[in-house]
Amino acid sequence: MKSFRYGGLAAAVLLATTACAGAGGGGGGSADSINVLMVNNPQMQDLQKLTADNFTKDTGITVNFTVLPENDVRDKISQDFSSQAGQYDVATISNYETPIYAKNGWLTPMDDFFAKDTGFDQDDILEPIRASLTAADGKVYAEPFYGESSFLMYRKDVLDAKGLTMPDKPTWQQVADIAAQVDGAQPGMKGICLRGQPGWGQLMAPLTTVVNTFGGTWFTKDWQAQVNAPEFKEATKFYVDLVRAHGEAGAPQAGFAECLNNMTQGKVAMWYDATVAAGLLEADDSPVKGKLGFAQAPTVKTESSAWLYTWAFGIQKASKKADNAWKFVSWASGKGYEELVGKNLGWSNVPDGKRSSTYQRPEYLAAGSSFAKQAEAAIAGAKPTDPGVQERPVSGIQFVGIPEFTDLGTQVSQKISAAIAGATTVDAALDESQALAEAVAKKYRGN
Repeated sequence: MKSFRYGGLAAAVLLATTACAGAGGGGGGSADSINVLMVNNPQMQDLQKLTADNFTKDTGITVNFTVLPENDVRDKISQDFSSQAGQYDVATISNYETPIYAKNGWLTPMDDFFAKDTGFDQDDILEPIRASLTAADGKVYAEPFYGESSFLMYRKDVLDAKGLTMPDKPTWQQVADIAAQVDGAQPGMKGICLRGQPGWGQLMAPLTTVVNTFGGTWFTKDWQAQVNAPEFKEATKFYVDLVRAHGEAGAPQAGFAECLNNMTQGKVAMWYDATVAAGLLEADDSPVKGKLGFAQAPTVKTESSAWLYTWAFGIQKASKKADNAWKFVSWASGKGYEELVGKNLGWSNVPDGKRSSTYQRPEYLAAGSSFAKQAEAAIAGAKPTDPGVQERPVSGIQFVGIPEFTDLGTQVSQKISAAIAGATTVDAALDESQALAEAVAKKYRGN
């Protein structure tokens, strides 16, 4: 997530507020300006660069961006939207926050906007992404900027040299066996990269997909905590043992960015993570361009195990500039923006994973010939309401769709990261975590 977290990509540099310096989209600024609070992922930085010469030029609407790292932006969005301060008209939120914010009345529903905006084509949004941004009342509360799932990326040339073939739909045991065989295949190369960095959207994102397919779950349908259940423990031990035996150096602090660097620099032969990484690995300036293969997320007991994540744009309910805010959202999430990026920045930089039409564009398919169809299939196969072998109390694949999960997931991830570092055992980490999960479960059971 970029889910990075997760889902998504966190840049190291904090970008300052740009454009007009006046504070407050709904609470201040000119009539023809809006304030947008946005995560500093590379695709969003592209958007920021393209806005003035395109969106503003065409509409006359100035966009005042505040661009922050993921953890910081989430905190700031939560503060502004929960208080309905109206300082920001639009903010980047994910499919984790959207249903929660909608339930709390913090977002403006978008159905009336896209019904009148014939050029937007809401039906073109990929169904799993569209559904994930639809609240319990059946209304859409955010529009995706890009979407992602998860899959396995691997050095096809390294496997070929070893006489190994990666199945299109591998099991986790097959992946572990191959990781052992390619560990050390090239000087300094480890078998696989798996996130070990603490964080509900870092380590817990891929690990929760492993838990799902091993038959585990955070909570049963009737809110019984299952964090130290046998299936959860088996999955976690498998993950921890695999990364300790054949994973990247510095695994306890490796997140999406670190694994991306390891894969790009040839330090690992495989990587299980967000589909959005593929375009970066296959970019023209990537040292591993053309050397990669892509397979669906590994499974054990389930048909699929890939996660689902999207960075999307939501309009604050308190905004007094909802019409102009929608014009920006429509532009940033629209087909025309993808074409703008493709022609100006290259088709591998397109914020993909959200529209069916993207996967029909010859230019995009040419740029992403090695991964586009695998990514599309991963998104299409994601099952947020049915990610495991048992019914769940709420939706979510790589997260549990409740507000408490940010804190719960982060605390549990810290304990598991310590197990990766060898500072504790998986059994001890999960036994301690069970108490944390049970405290959350009690709130929902009502006892």
